[in-house]
Amino acid sequence: QVQLVESGGGSVQAGGSLRLSCVASGLRDPDDAYCMGWFRQAEGKEREGVATITIRGASQYAESVQGRFTVSKDDAQNTLYLQMTSLNPEDSAMYYCAAGTSYVCSHRAPWTLAYRGEGTLVTISS
Repeated sequence: QVQLVESGGGSVQAGGSLRLSCVASGLRDPDDAYCMGWFRQAEGKEREGVATITIRGASQYAESVQGRFTVSKDDAQNTLYLQMTSLNPEDSAMYYCAAGTSYVCSHRAPWTLAYRGEGTLVTISS
């Protein structure tokens, strides 16, 4: 059974940083994690793709986070990361990680990947 478990969320002031982690387990086929990514959803708002990274390390970012967020992965630890800097209140949301076989691996809709975690909450105060 595939599981993705996020951690690292919390409350910080505007301008601060957080690093989110997502540990994947149960992925038997390397293609199950060909594409991994993050998306977020703020209360009362639509889901928003944040960033994706392919098995080869190619990454994409939403324009709203470009230059502030960095997606990375540690294959040995089966862990996906999202380093977030220069945070602002508009970044407050539940952040979810996702994984699946998408050779396009677009940052626009990571929630369409086959596997998704339960999320970790990020709250940014002004």
